[in-house]
Formats: sequence, structure tokens, C-alpha cells
Amino acid sequence: MKTVMKTAALTATVLAMAGCAVNSSVPIASRDTPLEAARSGNGVQQQSPAYRVDSVTVLVPETLRVSEANTYYPNADIVWRGDAPGNRWAQVQAIFEEAIGRSRSHLTEGQPADLEVEVMRFHSLTDKTRYTLGGVHSIKFKLTLRDPQSGEILEQRVEKADLKAYGGSKAVAMEVQGMGQKVRITQHLADTFVKELSGHPA
Repeated sequence: MKTVMKTAALTATVLAMAGCAVNSSVPIASRDTPLEAARSGNGVQQQSPAYRVDSVTVLVPETLRVSEANTYYPNADIVWRGDAPGNRWAQVQAIFEEAIGRSRSHLTEGQPADLEVEVMRFHSLTDKTRYTLGGVHSIKFKLTLRDPQSGEILEQRVEKADLKAYGGSKAVAMEVQGMGQKVRITQHLADTFVKELSGHPA
């Protein structure tokens, strides 16, 4: 009986250790990892190069679906209520251009590059969600960095820049303080560009 109990205890210990080993090997990523990096599997963080941004192009394809529906979660690529009703593609483009403009004073060292940003998703809150539940500003875009002389692609990757979205009385209070959703999103994107292009560990 003692032998059986010892065997069972040893088996449980081995299984527990195996579970810890598996969990510890799973990386926690803050952005989408390029396929090549995922395949390397060496567990060593790669240093993303620093870039000196020479020129900027922001693309917001008109193929992205826009919704003006005042439901909790419209099925669309662009949901934006932080500006008056109008051309939502142009409004999103202006937000990105303002954010990159703020970041460029911090991106003056490193490899020269022309930056192209293609917005893939800009799903903020409808009024119905904002004044009740709150949620997440879901933002996704593709970064392409090119050599200014040759046009060769130096790096290309997809970035996620989600941001907590306040709801109810908290959203109203933040608006009164001058920290409405447009202000918060623009600064969040500016901080994201500085972080992703200034040479931090990937």
C-alpha cells in the first residue's frame, strides 16, 4: 500500500512540474509577433531597431466598413463618435497623423526610414456603450518601414493598440476634465509609436 501511495505521489509531482514547465515557456506578447520570430523559438528577446522617421504616410482604406448604428457592438471596422458626423475615414486618418506628429520629436535617432501606417481597425464606442458599460477602444494597424533611398522594406508588422474605454459617469467625468476619448486615444497612439519605433526589446 505504501509503495502504491509513493508511486502516486511521485507521479503527481512529475505532472505538476511538467505543467509549470509548459506554462513558463508561453510568451506574453504586447504586439503581433512576426512569423520568423515565432519560428526561431530560442527564447531570446530580439532588440527592435530604433528608427529616425523621415516621412509619414497614413492610409485608411475605404474598404473598411463604417457603422453609425447606436448599438452596443456594431459589426464594423470603424466605429467612431468622438467627432461630429462626417467622413469617418478622414477623421481616423487625422487622429493617426496627429499622434505620429507628436511622436516624431522622439524619433530622431537610429536608422532613417519612411513610415507607412495602414489602419486595419478603429473600433471605438457607440454612445449607447459609452454612457453605460464602457469597454475597449480596439485599434489595429500595419506598420511598414522603408529605406528612404531605395524604397526597400526594412520592417513590416501588425500592431495592436487597444485602450480601456470608460463608461457611464466615469466617461462623463473624464470629458469634463478635458480627457475625452479623442484626447486619450490620440495620446495613446503617440506613446505607442514612440515605444514601437525607438528601439525597445520586441
